[in-house]
Amino acid sequence: MKKATGGVVDDREMVGQSEQINHLRALIDRVAPTDARILITGENGTGKDVLAGEIHRLSERNLCPMVSVDVGAITETLFESELFGHVKGAFTDAHADHIGKFEQANGGTLFLDEIGNIPPHLQAKLLRVLQNRSITRVGDTKAIPIDIRLICATNKDIARMVRDGEFREDLYYRINTMHLHLPALRERTDEILPLAEMFIGKYSERYRREVTGISPEAKEKLLTHRWSGNIRELQNCIEKAVILSEGNTLTVNDIQPAPPQAAAESESMSGEDTLEMTEEKAIRAAMNRFGGNLSMVAKALDISRPTLYAKLKKYNI
Repeated sequence: MKKATGGVVDDREMVGQSEQINHLRALIDRVAPTDARILITGENGTGKDVLAGEIHRLSERNLCPMVSVDVGAITETLFESELFGHVKGAFTDAHADHIGKFEQANGGTLFLDEIGNIPPHLQAKLLRVLQNRSITRVGDTKAIPIDIRLICATNKDIARMVRDGEFREDLYYRINTMHLHLPALRERTDEILPLAEMFIGKYSERYRREVTGISPEAKEKLLTHRWSGNIRELQNCIEKAVILSEGNTLTVNDIQPAPPQAAAESESMSGEDTLEMTEEKAIRAAMNRFGGNLSMVAKALDISRPTLYAKLKKYNI
């Protein structure tokens, strides 16, 4: 496995030397080469999708695609079409055949995120596919064999949901051959500073800044913050700090974690929403820094002027 320092992050590598992460790493080394179905649990922002990507990378299926689906974001009316596909004419807007996520992942890995958000009647449809190892496209009668490695994730207490009748017990055991739990960042405080330093390097390079360190006071602020949004919140905080910093070292004034309520709201958002918020802040900061000089802003953000124009319009800047 790749070696670095601190948690699970979105550049597709496991990092960290805490007892929890080392234990998790040992489990992954043993589980990844198998086809065992895996359930990943943990709070939002801990990197469940990244952990799934690491498992796929270390598996024997890594030459085939890994397809990720936020099943909690799929409307009930589109659930079967998105996952299992449909044939032309199956419904009003079905103008052509559509290959679903299961077929797209055939031979590789299918990652179903937010599995705890699927309503019970749709859980039954998913269970049937897993039992039969085949799908039938909406509007068709032909069964298509499926060979996938399934990884699911949720931030919910899915065992409690089973006890309360909110999640099918038979489906729970189908997706839970191996359970991997990602602890919250506040439970791994020894990883906060190594993660922060890694993000400083990442965003200093991206935004062409000369930030290389963190002041002692800023370190203390990082260590004492609760990080309700976990690694995602820390990453956004460091990105903003690098953009706005006036010197080579991040000071306590540069470190501006989200207040508790904002962090909770951010935690409930999707990763895409959070990235859009970060992108808008980065563009506004660059516009202020370069006095509205679009050529300089585009160069600093490493995007083209037409792309910058589109984003300025998108964020009403």
